[in-house]
Formats: sequence, C-alpha cells, structure tokens
Amino acid sequence: MFKKVLIAEDHESVSISVQKTLTELGIVYDNSNYVYYCDDAINRIKKAINDKNPYELLITDLSFEDDTPQLIKSGVELIKAIKLIQPTIKILVFSIENRLEIAKALIKDLDIDAFVPKARHDAKDMKLAIESILKNNKYLSPNLKQTSSVENPHQFSNYDKTIISLLANGMPQKDIPFYLEKNNIKPSGLSSIEKRLSHIKEVQGFTKNEQLIVFCKDGGII
Repeated sequence: MFKKVLIAEDHESVSISVQKTLTELGIVYDNSNYVYYCDDAINRIKKAINDKNPYELLITDLSFEDDTPQLIKSGVELIKAIKLIQPTIKILVFSIENRLEIAKALIKDLDIDAFVPKARHDAKDMKLAIESILKNNKYLSPNLKQTSSVENPHQFSNYDKTIISLLANGMPQKDIPFYLEKNNIKPSGLSSIEKRLSHIKEVQGFTKNEQLIVFCKDGGII
C-alpha cells in the first residue's frame, strides 16, 4: 500500500473526501500532504526527493482557481513538470472532466496511471483506481463518457489546426500573432485568435486550452 501520497486540489471539501477514501484503504494520510496550488505541489515533490522520502502517488485535479500568481496553473502543466523531476511517481487524475478521449490522451501523452471523474460514487471509483495502480495497471473509470461526433459539431479549419498546433508545441498565445503575420496567415490579431479559441472551446464544452489540445491530439486533428 502507498505510504506517502500528495493531494493537489483547490477545493477543501473534495480533498477531505479523498483523504477519507485513502484512510478507508488503509493508507495513513498526513494532512500536511495537501496543497491548493500547483507551485506548492512541485515544491513538496522536490523537498520530499531531497529528504530522500519521495511521494509515491500524486492525486491531482486538472483545473485550479486562478486567484493568486502561479508559475504552473493547470494539472496538465503540473504533471509534465513532476514527470521531469520524478518520472516514476504514480499519478491519479481526479477531475470534473469526464470525457473518455481526454483521459485516454493523458495516459498516452503524459503516462498518468488513472483517471477518475468527480461524480456520483466517485469514492468507490477511486478505490478501484488506487488498487489498480498498486498492481501497476492503468485505470480508466467506467464512468467516463465517450463523446460522439454529434456532440462535437465543430469542423476544424486549417486556421484552427494551426493555432492549436502552435499552442501544443509550447508557443505562448501572445506570440502566435507574430507567427501568423510572418507566414501571411489571416486573421493574425491576438483578439481574433482569442475569440476563435473561445468559440471552439464553447462548442466542444471545454474551459481550458489544455483540454482542447489533448482532445485534438487524441482525435488526430493535429
């Protein structure tokens, strides 16, 4: 059983529920191993490694409140950063996101170990996920929803694919206008780019660029 678990979750009530689940599984949980922000999670991971007592499992959300300046602002960024400093840590994503294609893409691209959506009976779901991880298996919750083409009516243009690909390759959104202008791609204004991305996310039901990028990668759009 895991002996050291870190929870990265900005809603305290959710964290309490996760802690209760860990306790029911026989995992002795220290309340100090809970953070509200991604930067704090990275710092905890680094300190634990330096203390030669590394975390074995990270349970993280994908979305975090942007109420204080942070270097790392999303769960996807957090997972990428942690994988660089501790590649062997097990990662369980616990998120309001419930799309199967997003979960599959995170397992494929970021090598997470389990994905559990926040929903009815998610405590039982999380127990199954942790038990699966302990056996070195990947776990995708049966409660994840398969999205059909009817539910995703947006037709991605070459323009859409270009700006999403640039984001996926790490280009800051504010720098995309310079690339588009240099390559004679219009519209190239930042306002146009922001409006286009907002429209696509609204149609697809996403709130973060990271979700859109993962969806497009998994669906072979980019």
